[in-house]
Amino acid sequence: MLDSSVRYGYVFDAKAKGNASSGMGVAEHSKSTYLELQRKKVFRYVIFKIDEKKKEVIVEKTGGPTESYDDFAASLPESDCRYAVYDFDFVTSENCQKSKIFFIAWSPSVSRIRSKMLYATSKDRFRRELEGIHYEIQATDPTEMDLEVIRERAH
Repeated sequence: MLDSSVRYGYVFDAKAKGNASSGMGVAEHSKSTYLELQRKKVFRYVIFKIDEKKKEVIVEKTGGPTESYDDFAASLPESDCRYAVYDFDFVTSENCQKSKIFFIAWSPSVSRIRSKMLYATSKDRFRRELEGIHYEIQATDPTEMDLEVIRERAH
């Protein structure tokens, strides 16, 4: 039997193991901003980042209801990780207006390993705070979250 500090071929010290499994806290403003997107349609998207000093997920940017998917994609940093929520509106083949909320874990391949690990270990806890997400996408490159990918998932 392996010692409990050895998991999946990696050795963690006791402090790191506790921190990695708990993830970051979630700022109250992050939850309320998400609810404004979900219920009131105040925003088209919300981009969240981890504030390492406060040890919590905070709102970095919001996009108004008239902003496009291209505006949203351009708001994600090229070389750093983020979480994002995007409210995708579309019309079904039966001509019904629908809306689906996507959670996107943005982790570009060129971002720092420390940042990738921090976002990966905090994602599940943060994601559980956001009720009503329809789809989740993990993207390391813009093509993995292209508008066509979003359309295909929504239909």
